[in-house]
Amino acid sequence: MNYCGECGKSVTKKIPQGDNLPRFVCDSCQVVHYHNPKIVAGCIPEWNGRILLCRRAIEPKSGLWTYPAGFMEIGEGTEEAARRETFEEARAKVRITRLHSVLSLPHIGQVYLTFIGELLAEEFAAGEESLDARLFEEADIPWQDLAFPVVKDALRRYVEDIRRGEFGVHVADLPGRLP
Repeated sequence: MNYCGECGKSVTKKIPQGDNLPRFVCDSCQVVHYHNPKIVAGCIPEWNGRILLCRRAIEPKSGLWTYPAGFMEIGEGTEEAARRETFEEARAKVRITRLHSVLSLPHIGQVYLTFIGELLAEEFAAGEESLDARLFEEADIPWQDLAFPVVKDALRRYVEDIRRGEFGVHVADLPGRLP
């Protein structure tokens, strides 16, 4: 950051009075600019023992598979964001049934909130940001073609929950690189 979003003057990175971390502070109006993690809301949509995945049409990771997810917008809640992303990417409507995971990626400043959702009907299609949308049996999940390590991690936890028949909320900080 080079300039203040309030007055347009230059900023300096320093620890503001009463704080303990370096922040961008305006040299003129003294406004402190915070850079905080972004929330990604996603959904694993279920239908008769299968899950709905989308093949990305945009970068990053165009051509690879993911569950519907994306950055929250100002003015929406986490469940609303997960439902919106599911409709935008897979043209599917879901009823959110539970929170599945809270996975933090401190190295890139993101927190993934992934919900489980029940498809309201077996109706879906590729949205603007998707090349394809398809229901997958557990055995057919394209593990080698998943777009992001955090998606692979959440789906592995989901499959483990299904196999155990126990469903909790998974909370973890993920390292910079996952297998």
